[in-house]
Amino acid sequence: MKPAKIVYSVLAPVLALVMVTGFSACAAEKTLIDYFLPMPIHGALTSNAWGAPNVLPRDPQNGLEDRTLKSWCYWDGKIIKGPEGRYHMFASRWDQAQGHGGWWTSKAVHAVSDNPTGPYLDQGLCWPANQDGKGHNVTALVLPDGRYAVVVSETRPGDVFVSRSLDGPWEYLGALQVTPNSYSGLGKMSNVSILLRPDGNFMIVARSGAVWLSQTGILGPYTVQGPCVYNGLPGLPTHDMEDPVVWYSGGLYHIVVNCWSDRKAFHLTSPDGIHHWVNRGLAYDPQKNFLRYTDGTVNHWNKIERPNVYLEHGHVAYFTLAVIDVPKDQELPNDNHGSKVIVVPFDGVAFDRDMQKLSAGQ
Repeated sequence: MKPAKIVYSVLAPVLALVMVTGFSACAAEKTLIDYFLPMPIHGALTSNAWGAPNVLPRDPQNGLEDRTLKSWCYWDGKIIKGPEGRYHMFASRWDQAQGHGGWWTSKAVHAVSDNPTGPYLDQGLCWPANQDGKGHNVTALVLPDGRYAVVVSETRPGDVFVSRSLDGPWEYLGALQVTPNSYSGLGKMSNVSILLRPDGNFMIVARSGAVWLSQTGILGPYTVQGPCVYNGLPGLPTHDMEDPVVWYSGGLYHIVVNCWSDRKAFHLTSPDGIHHWVNRGLAYDPQKNFLRYTDGTVNHWNKIERPNVYLEHGHVAYFTLAVIDVPKDQELPNDNHGSKVIVVPFDGVAFDRDMQKLSAGQ
């Protein structure tokens, strides 16, 4: 027995090191895509729905869609939980008879659901009396004074609307402003994602990939903090980057940004939201089997864009994703193809825990 004890005493530290190293290697191999959870089935999975075979069967009650595809294509998508316990989604829509190219005429809409994953019921235009409801790149947030704000860009110059109620009415507050400096050329109002930081400042990341900060409220003026944060990050594409979403969780600032031509998105982190951005790897890829239901059925949407997040207790609980079943140039007027907003559960608690460990070991 004594020799066995001696062998164990010698090997124990080695085994412990192997176990720790193995865990670290395993954690390091995981990227954001590995934390998506199965989608609950609200009604039933059906093939009697619009869409190409790659998205069938599916649950039309997940997220926001026109189930008949007679009226609308939907895009964008940001969820805020109301004080009454219902879930409010802010998105954009356009006439499906225009095909996907009709996005340029899109209008901002408000939809509600009793469940975070849906189904969401379209309540109509947010501001019908202002430019007939015009709005795209729709996102939303809660302001420090308790009001709600909806922000639109791309088709409008970073316009902000506010209300005391998620049901409206929505009042035009003004347009986002950027202070001229050596980086202000990166202040284009396209794909704007906005965050109220823990320090009380407002932070924007737009299509340019530059970080903007305002210490004087949601309208700014914002100061562009430097060049595109994607530049020079190993493993990150250098082309066709768009649709960033920025959030704070687990003590880190996060960006998920989409490369539209590669049809993949990537995840970045920073300790302060300005400096030391690190590429953490793949966020999502429509060719991967990550959009799955609780019964194991998988959908492969052709394109996944406009990511956004809904947080509970400081962690991401759901992603909203704008999806289309075929290439955009093949989504034609009055056909059987369209776009919608899906809602996908996410294990934000485990994600933040693992990201903190990776960041500490950086």
